[in-house]
Amino acid sequence: MSSHTTHRTPIGRAIGIGAVLSLVVGVVLLAFAWPSVTSEPKDLPVGIVGPDASVTQVEDRVADEAEGAVALERYDDRDAAVAAIEQREVYGAIVLGDAPTDAPEVLTATAASPAVAQLLNGLATRLQAGIDEQVQAALPEQLQQVVQAAVQAALQQAASGQPGDAPAAPSLPEIPQVTVTVTDVVPLADSDPRGTGLAAAMFPLVLGGMLGGIAISLAVIGAMRRVVAVVAYSVAGGLVLAGILQGWFGALQGDFWLNASAIALAVAAIAAPITGLVALMGRAGIAVGAALFVLVGNPISAATVPVEFLATPWGAIGQWMPPGAAGTLLRDLSYFPDAPMAFPWLVLATWAAVGIVLSLIGHFRTAGGAEPDAEAAHADEELAAADAHVDRAADGSTDVEPGVSSGRDAAPVG
Repeated sequence: MSSHTTHRTPIGRAIGIGAVLSLVVGVVLLAFAWPSVTSEPKDLPVGIVGPDASVTQVEDRVADEAEGAVALERYDDRDAAVAAIEQREVYGAIVLGDAPTDAPEVLTATAASPAVAQLLNGLATRLQAGIDEQVQAALPEQLQQVVQAAVQAALQQAASGQPGDAPAAPSLPEIPQVTVTVTDVVPLADSDPRGTGLAAAMFPLVLGGMLGGIAISLAVIGAMRRVVAVVAYSVAGGLVLAGILQGWFGALQGDFWLNASAIALAVAAIAAPITGLVALMGRAGIAVGAALFVLVGNPISAATVPVEFLATPWGAIGQWMPPGAAGTLLRDLSYFPDAPMAFPWLVLATWAAVGIVLSLIGHFRTAGGAEPDAEAAHADEELAAADAHVDRAADGSTDVEPGVSSGRDAAPVG
């Protein structure tokens, strides 16, 4: 018979590992749920056009009812407000007429944010209610003026002592019909009327970039070869994802090749830093990259809500990371071609370049075979040796329990 030595994890350590993992789950939950739970509109930029007196009146009303959700910005005319919406300077605008009887108009941009467009629709409803209240408040005074004029005419006729026809019945005042109109300046496409396709595409894009970076880090040995693999993966991924999102789902609009280029750069901006971190840190870089992009970058990307909905300054910080920059860039390419796009392009290119630089640094550190790449190769060799050892144990060629090293660490055969 043979005796075997089995090393079991102490019960205290097992309990500790379980407790630590529960904390990890809590952190993951907070990372994904916190932005949604705490999101609320704050200082949403909205344009306003009209006479100073009317604008001041609406500003006071919005300040009282919106409670800081809307920040009004004045524009000279309707065309200027429309241009500001198309350039994504504001989410919408309120256009007031020059005369009191001119109907106001509320401009929205559903493609910028369905949530903000819904908020502006509610604002239009409140404006309509305010106008109706003013009309009803002025009606009794107008009726009183008509009645006074009729009575005065009858008294004058009686005082003259000349019989005549009865005075004509007074005409009732004409009630003005003022209706607030809502115009969607930049609507969503018919193929994605609620914008769910564009919003839902962001997390798979982030996950695809992360999984690609991890797979390349594990399957490819050599920092320079990983750079080549990331470039090939990003180009192919951009074409595939753009084909699905635009050609199949209809979530993206505009030029296909431009959208594919943006997606490819976004994938590279996530995958390249992961392979670069692995080149510097070894496989611990995988955990760092996953935490950076999934637990930090994705929740504050503002892919499903406006930046102003997130707590300050997290919304702005999210636009400096690949998930936020990618979401903004794809939305602008699809619906806002007049908006400035240099910033998101630059953010994605910078992250991709940083990842490549890290890989190059790792390449020079591993030239000679003594850094993370060599460690990974050595780990693969050890794994292969362990598998061979297990196979020999299964065949009965050794008396050592599978998974336990032979030699000095092996238990003596009884």
